[in-house]
Amino acid sequence: MKAMFQMVKRLGMCAAAVLSTACATAAEFGDNVHLRGDFRNARIAFEREGRGTVAFLGGSITEMNGYRPLVCEILQRRFPKTVFKFIDAGISSTCSTTGAFRLGTDVLGQGPVDLLFVEFAVNDDQDAHHTRDACIRGMEGIIRHARQAYPDMDIVMTFFLNEGMLSTLQKGETPLTVAAHTAVAEAYAVPTIHLAKEVATRITAGTLTWQQYGGVHPSLQGNTLCARMIDELFNRAWSAPLPKEVAKTPRLVPLTPLDPLNYAAGRFIDPATAKVKQGWTLGVPDWQSIPGSKRARFTALPMLCAETPGAELTLTFEGRAVGAYVVAGPDAGIVEASIDGGPFRQVELYHAYSKGLHYPRTVMFTVDAAEGAHTLTLRVSGETRAGGHAARIIQFVAN
Repeated sequence: MKAMFQMVKRLGMCAAAVLSTACATAAEFGDNVHLRGDFRNARIAFEREGRGTVAFLGGSITEMNGYRPLVCEILQRRFPKTVFKFIDAGISSTCSTTGAFRLGTDVLGQGPVDLLFVEFAVNDDQDAHHTRDACIRGMEGIIRHARQAYPDMDIVMTFFLNEGMLSTLQKGETPLTVAAHTAVAEAYAVPTIHLAKEVATRITAGTLTWQQYGGVHPSLQGNTLCARMIDELFNRAWSAPLPKEVAKTPRLVPLTPLDPLNYAAGRFIDPATAKVKQGWTLGVPDWQSIPGSKRARFTALPMLCAETPGAELTLTFEGRAVGAYVVAGPDAGIVEASIDGGPFRQVELYHAYSKGLHYPRTVMFTVDAAEGAHTLTLRVSGETRAGGHAARIIQFVAN
């Protein structure tokens, strides 16, 4: 506890508020800290090799100054001689679908990763409103892709919560996103941190309030609880001395995936490779003339843009799935997609959060085409539900 107090003090936090939540014992956490597999590869890198790369993939809960920097502090405390590289791959509002397509660029493209934390339970619920199939497709794609790229990688899933998920847990039920992600964790022997259930149990018992926890974006107290649960996972996995004869063990993926349509081959396709027939331009949008709030991370990016009904392009891709990673604001419209000259299907770009914000999201045009080469034809529809026709594509995605 002394080390924990010092960590909190260094971060300029109120120790008294933290310690009431952080002092939970292993018995109190129970199965909410669930170790699967031997989880030794990361420790071997940190302890023997004196270096380690730790990545965090998720939404705003990951991007914010929350559980992530606390876990970084814990690792540095446990391995003071190790040179760490920490990767913050959190992007607000993004779900596991977007995560699966940006994994290669934002995480794997930066070199071998020893330990990966993945957090998408909340955004798969409240932002994407994913079905169980969509949750599994995205999360399995992330885990399978990561393990295929770097078989020595250890992975941890963290389950945060919103008020709707809290209500579900207090009824004795499991939120859809947590259940789906847990199915992936079980199939791939990935440890899980069920912070959501831990919080619900404490609130029901009267030892914690939703306000103290901090809500969807947790407070210091909530994030510290998560960090302590992760520290407990490390305790359970790494408490015994590391035998000299133990070496890293490749993490093999199951021969048969849970969902054959998972996004394990998910990747970005440069929008500059599209062939414009009419109405699309590639460049940085003139954001000052466009109504709606913008997030700084997107305002300098070149995008493939169209605002006129009938604007049309084609894109060739390999695989079974194709879509687009877009920002969709108050003027977002509807696009129509055709695969290999087939019928056009409408895809709404406007999101519930687009009313006042140019909101990042991934929309899919098809997920189950026959394996092989295909041509996407994409055009801006003359119909609109939000009053605009804008389409702004950051990247095409394919699987």
